[in-house]
Amino acid sequence: MTSTETVTGERADLLAMLAKHRFFLTFTTRGLTDDQARQRTTKSELCLGGLIKHVTSVERNWATFIVEGASAMPNFEEMTEADFAQRENEFKLLPDETLAGVIAEYEAVARRTDELVATVDLDAVQELPKAPWFTDEAWSARRVLMHIIAETAQHAGHADIIRESLDGQKSMG
Repeated sequence: MTSTETVTGERADLLAMLAKHRFFLTFTTRGLTDDQARQRTTKSELCLGGLIKHVTSVERNWATFIVEGASAMPNFEEMTEADFAQRENEFKLLPDETLAGVIAEYEAVARRTDELVATVDLDAVQELPKAPWFTDEAWSARRVLMHIIAETAQHAGHADIIRESLDGQKSMG
């Protein structure tokens, strides 16, 4: 039995919200081929496989931040054009990648985060990394987890729009 099976209260609520939004994000890819998961259906650069890669990266980085602090994340003020170009690939399902592979990676990251939710001191605070969009100086583990949930929910909505544009399928309704 893992520690996530015995959590209650706030931790159980956080895990339930994460699970709900993770489900809707990955559910949008049901029955798709790798080529369909690479397809852009809107003006944006977003595709379904790339969205899952991005959410995986976001969750991995923020979960590591909870444990290690700002050093676990890039200093966006020092990133080069090459760094930003590499970051752009996070939004694409590249030719050597598969939808099944990125979903498997996402599930592995999710298991790690779930264990963290079950065990971390939710009041522990870390100084934020340097980035022009951070106006706060530090976040608690609780706030980081809420951010992960918000990111996942936002991108599940993006995924729903992309999927509906692709073939008319919806996550809900």
